Amino acid sequence: MLKLETERLILRMLRVDDAEEYARIHGDPEVMRYLGGKPFSTLEAWRHMAFLVGHWELLGYGHFAVEEKSSGRLIGRIGFLNPEGWPGFEIGWTLARESWGKGYAIEGARRVLSYGFEELDREHVISLINPDNTPSIKVAERLGEKLEGKTELFGNEVLIYGIDRADWVT
Repeated sequence: MLKLETERLILRMLRVDDAEEYARIHGDPEVMRYLGGKPFSTLEAWRHMAFLVGHWELLGYGHFAVEEKSSGRLIGRIGFLNPEGWPGFEIGWTLARESWGKGYAIEGARRVLSYGFEELDREHVISLINPDNTPSIKVAERLGEKLEGKTELFGNEVLIYGIDRADWVT
């Protein structure tokens, strides 16, 4: 089973026993503020987990569960999405509020982006970010992504940040 590691994180497949913590994270209105604006119910969180697992099954890549090494706790998800009709091969990150400001998003996203360029042989990766989500914009910029434009996603305008493999610096 695929697992990536960083100094402080384990990036692994989602498991059934992650469901309760996943629902807690995605039930937080602040976590979901820029991800549709509405917290997930327990059922919605379960369905979203199943969507992410199915993404791996159907496309061979997806979001990793992010586990903090020091505590062994699930603290979020980082990975790739590109379902039918999506604007491109996207890297995204969602972390529990108590994990914000610790550098986990950039640490995990760097490892996952490296995996995308080196193992999945992708030439270009994007991030779709709400224009008001300054912390995620900063993560994208620290990854080396540049603003490429904007699009509409689920009725909301989002910025498109992107990076080419040729510009990737590990």
